[in-house]
Amino acid sequence: MLLTEDDRRLLRLLSEDTRLTPEELSAQTSLSVDYIIKKIKKWEQEKIIAKYSVLINWELLGEDRVTAFIDVKINPQRGHGYDNIAKRLQRFPEIRSVYLLSGNSDLCLIIEGRTMHEIAQFVSDKLAPIDLVESTSTRFILRRYKQDGVEFFGEEKGPERLMFTP
Repeated sequence: MLLTEDDRRLLRLLSEDTRLTPEELSAQTSLSVDYIIKKIKKWEQEKIIAKYSVLINWELLGEDRVTAFIDVKINPQRGHGYDNIAKRLQRFPEIRSVYLLSGNSDLCLIIEGRTMHEIAQFVSDKLAPIDLVESTSTRFILRRYKQDGVEFFGEEKGPERLMFTP
């Protein structure tokens, strides 16, 4: 599919703020409202727009959330490579994302849970026993500074520092 520059701009605006109405998008792109509605509907049907989502700052709500990156070394299947194991892994509801990587590990899984123990339990009970999994390495996110273009660090107000003069 060949995208026009207008289509690219429209997709970029949608990816930055999915709440924009067709009228607001029209004002920012000079495209007609009808064109925008038809394009969005077509992109949704073709899975070009795969999902609309919201980014929530759970910390401000006092909710316990833990996110982990799990690097997985796989023994790939002859004739299937990594595709079959990736399809199998993406069915686990705990796994938010599955990526094929270059480098020391083959796949990177992004997992969310309520506690580190919950994620560790998933790895030991469900992930590690899979016959094609050679090894795993889990890294936990300790602090989120920026995600999807949104800055989370520096918004909170801490105690003001006093000026020190001799």
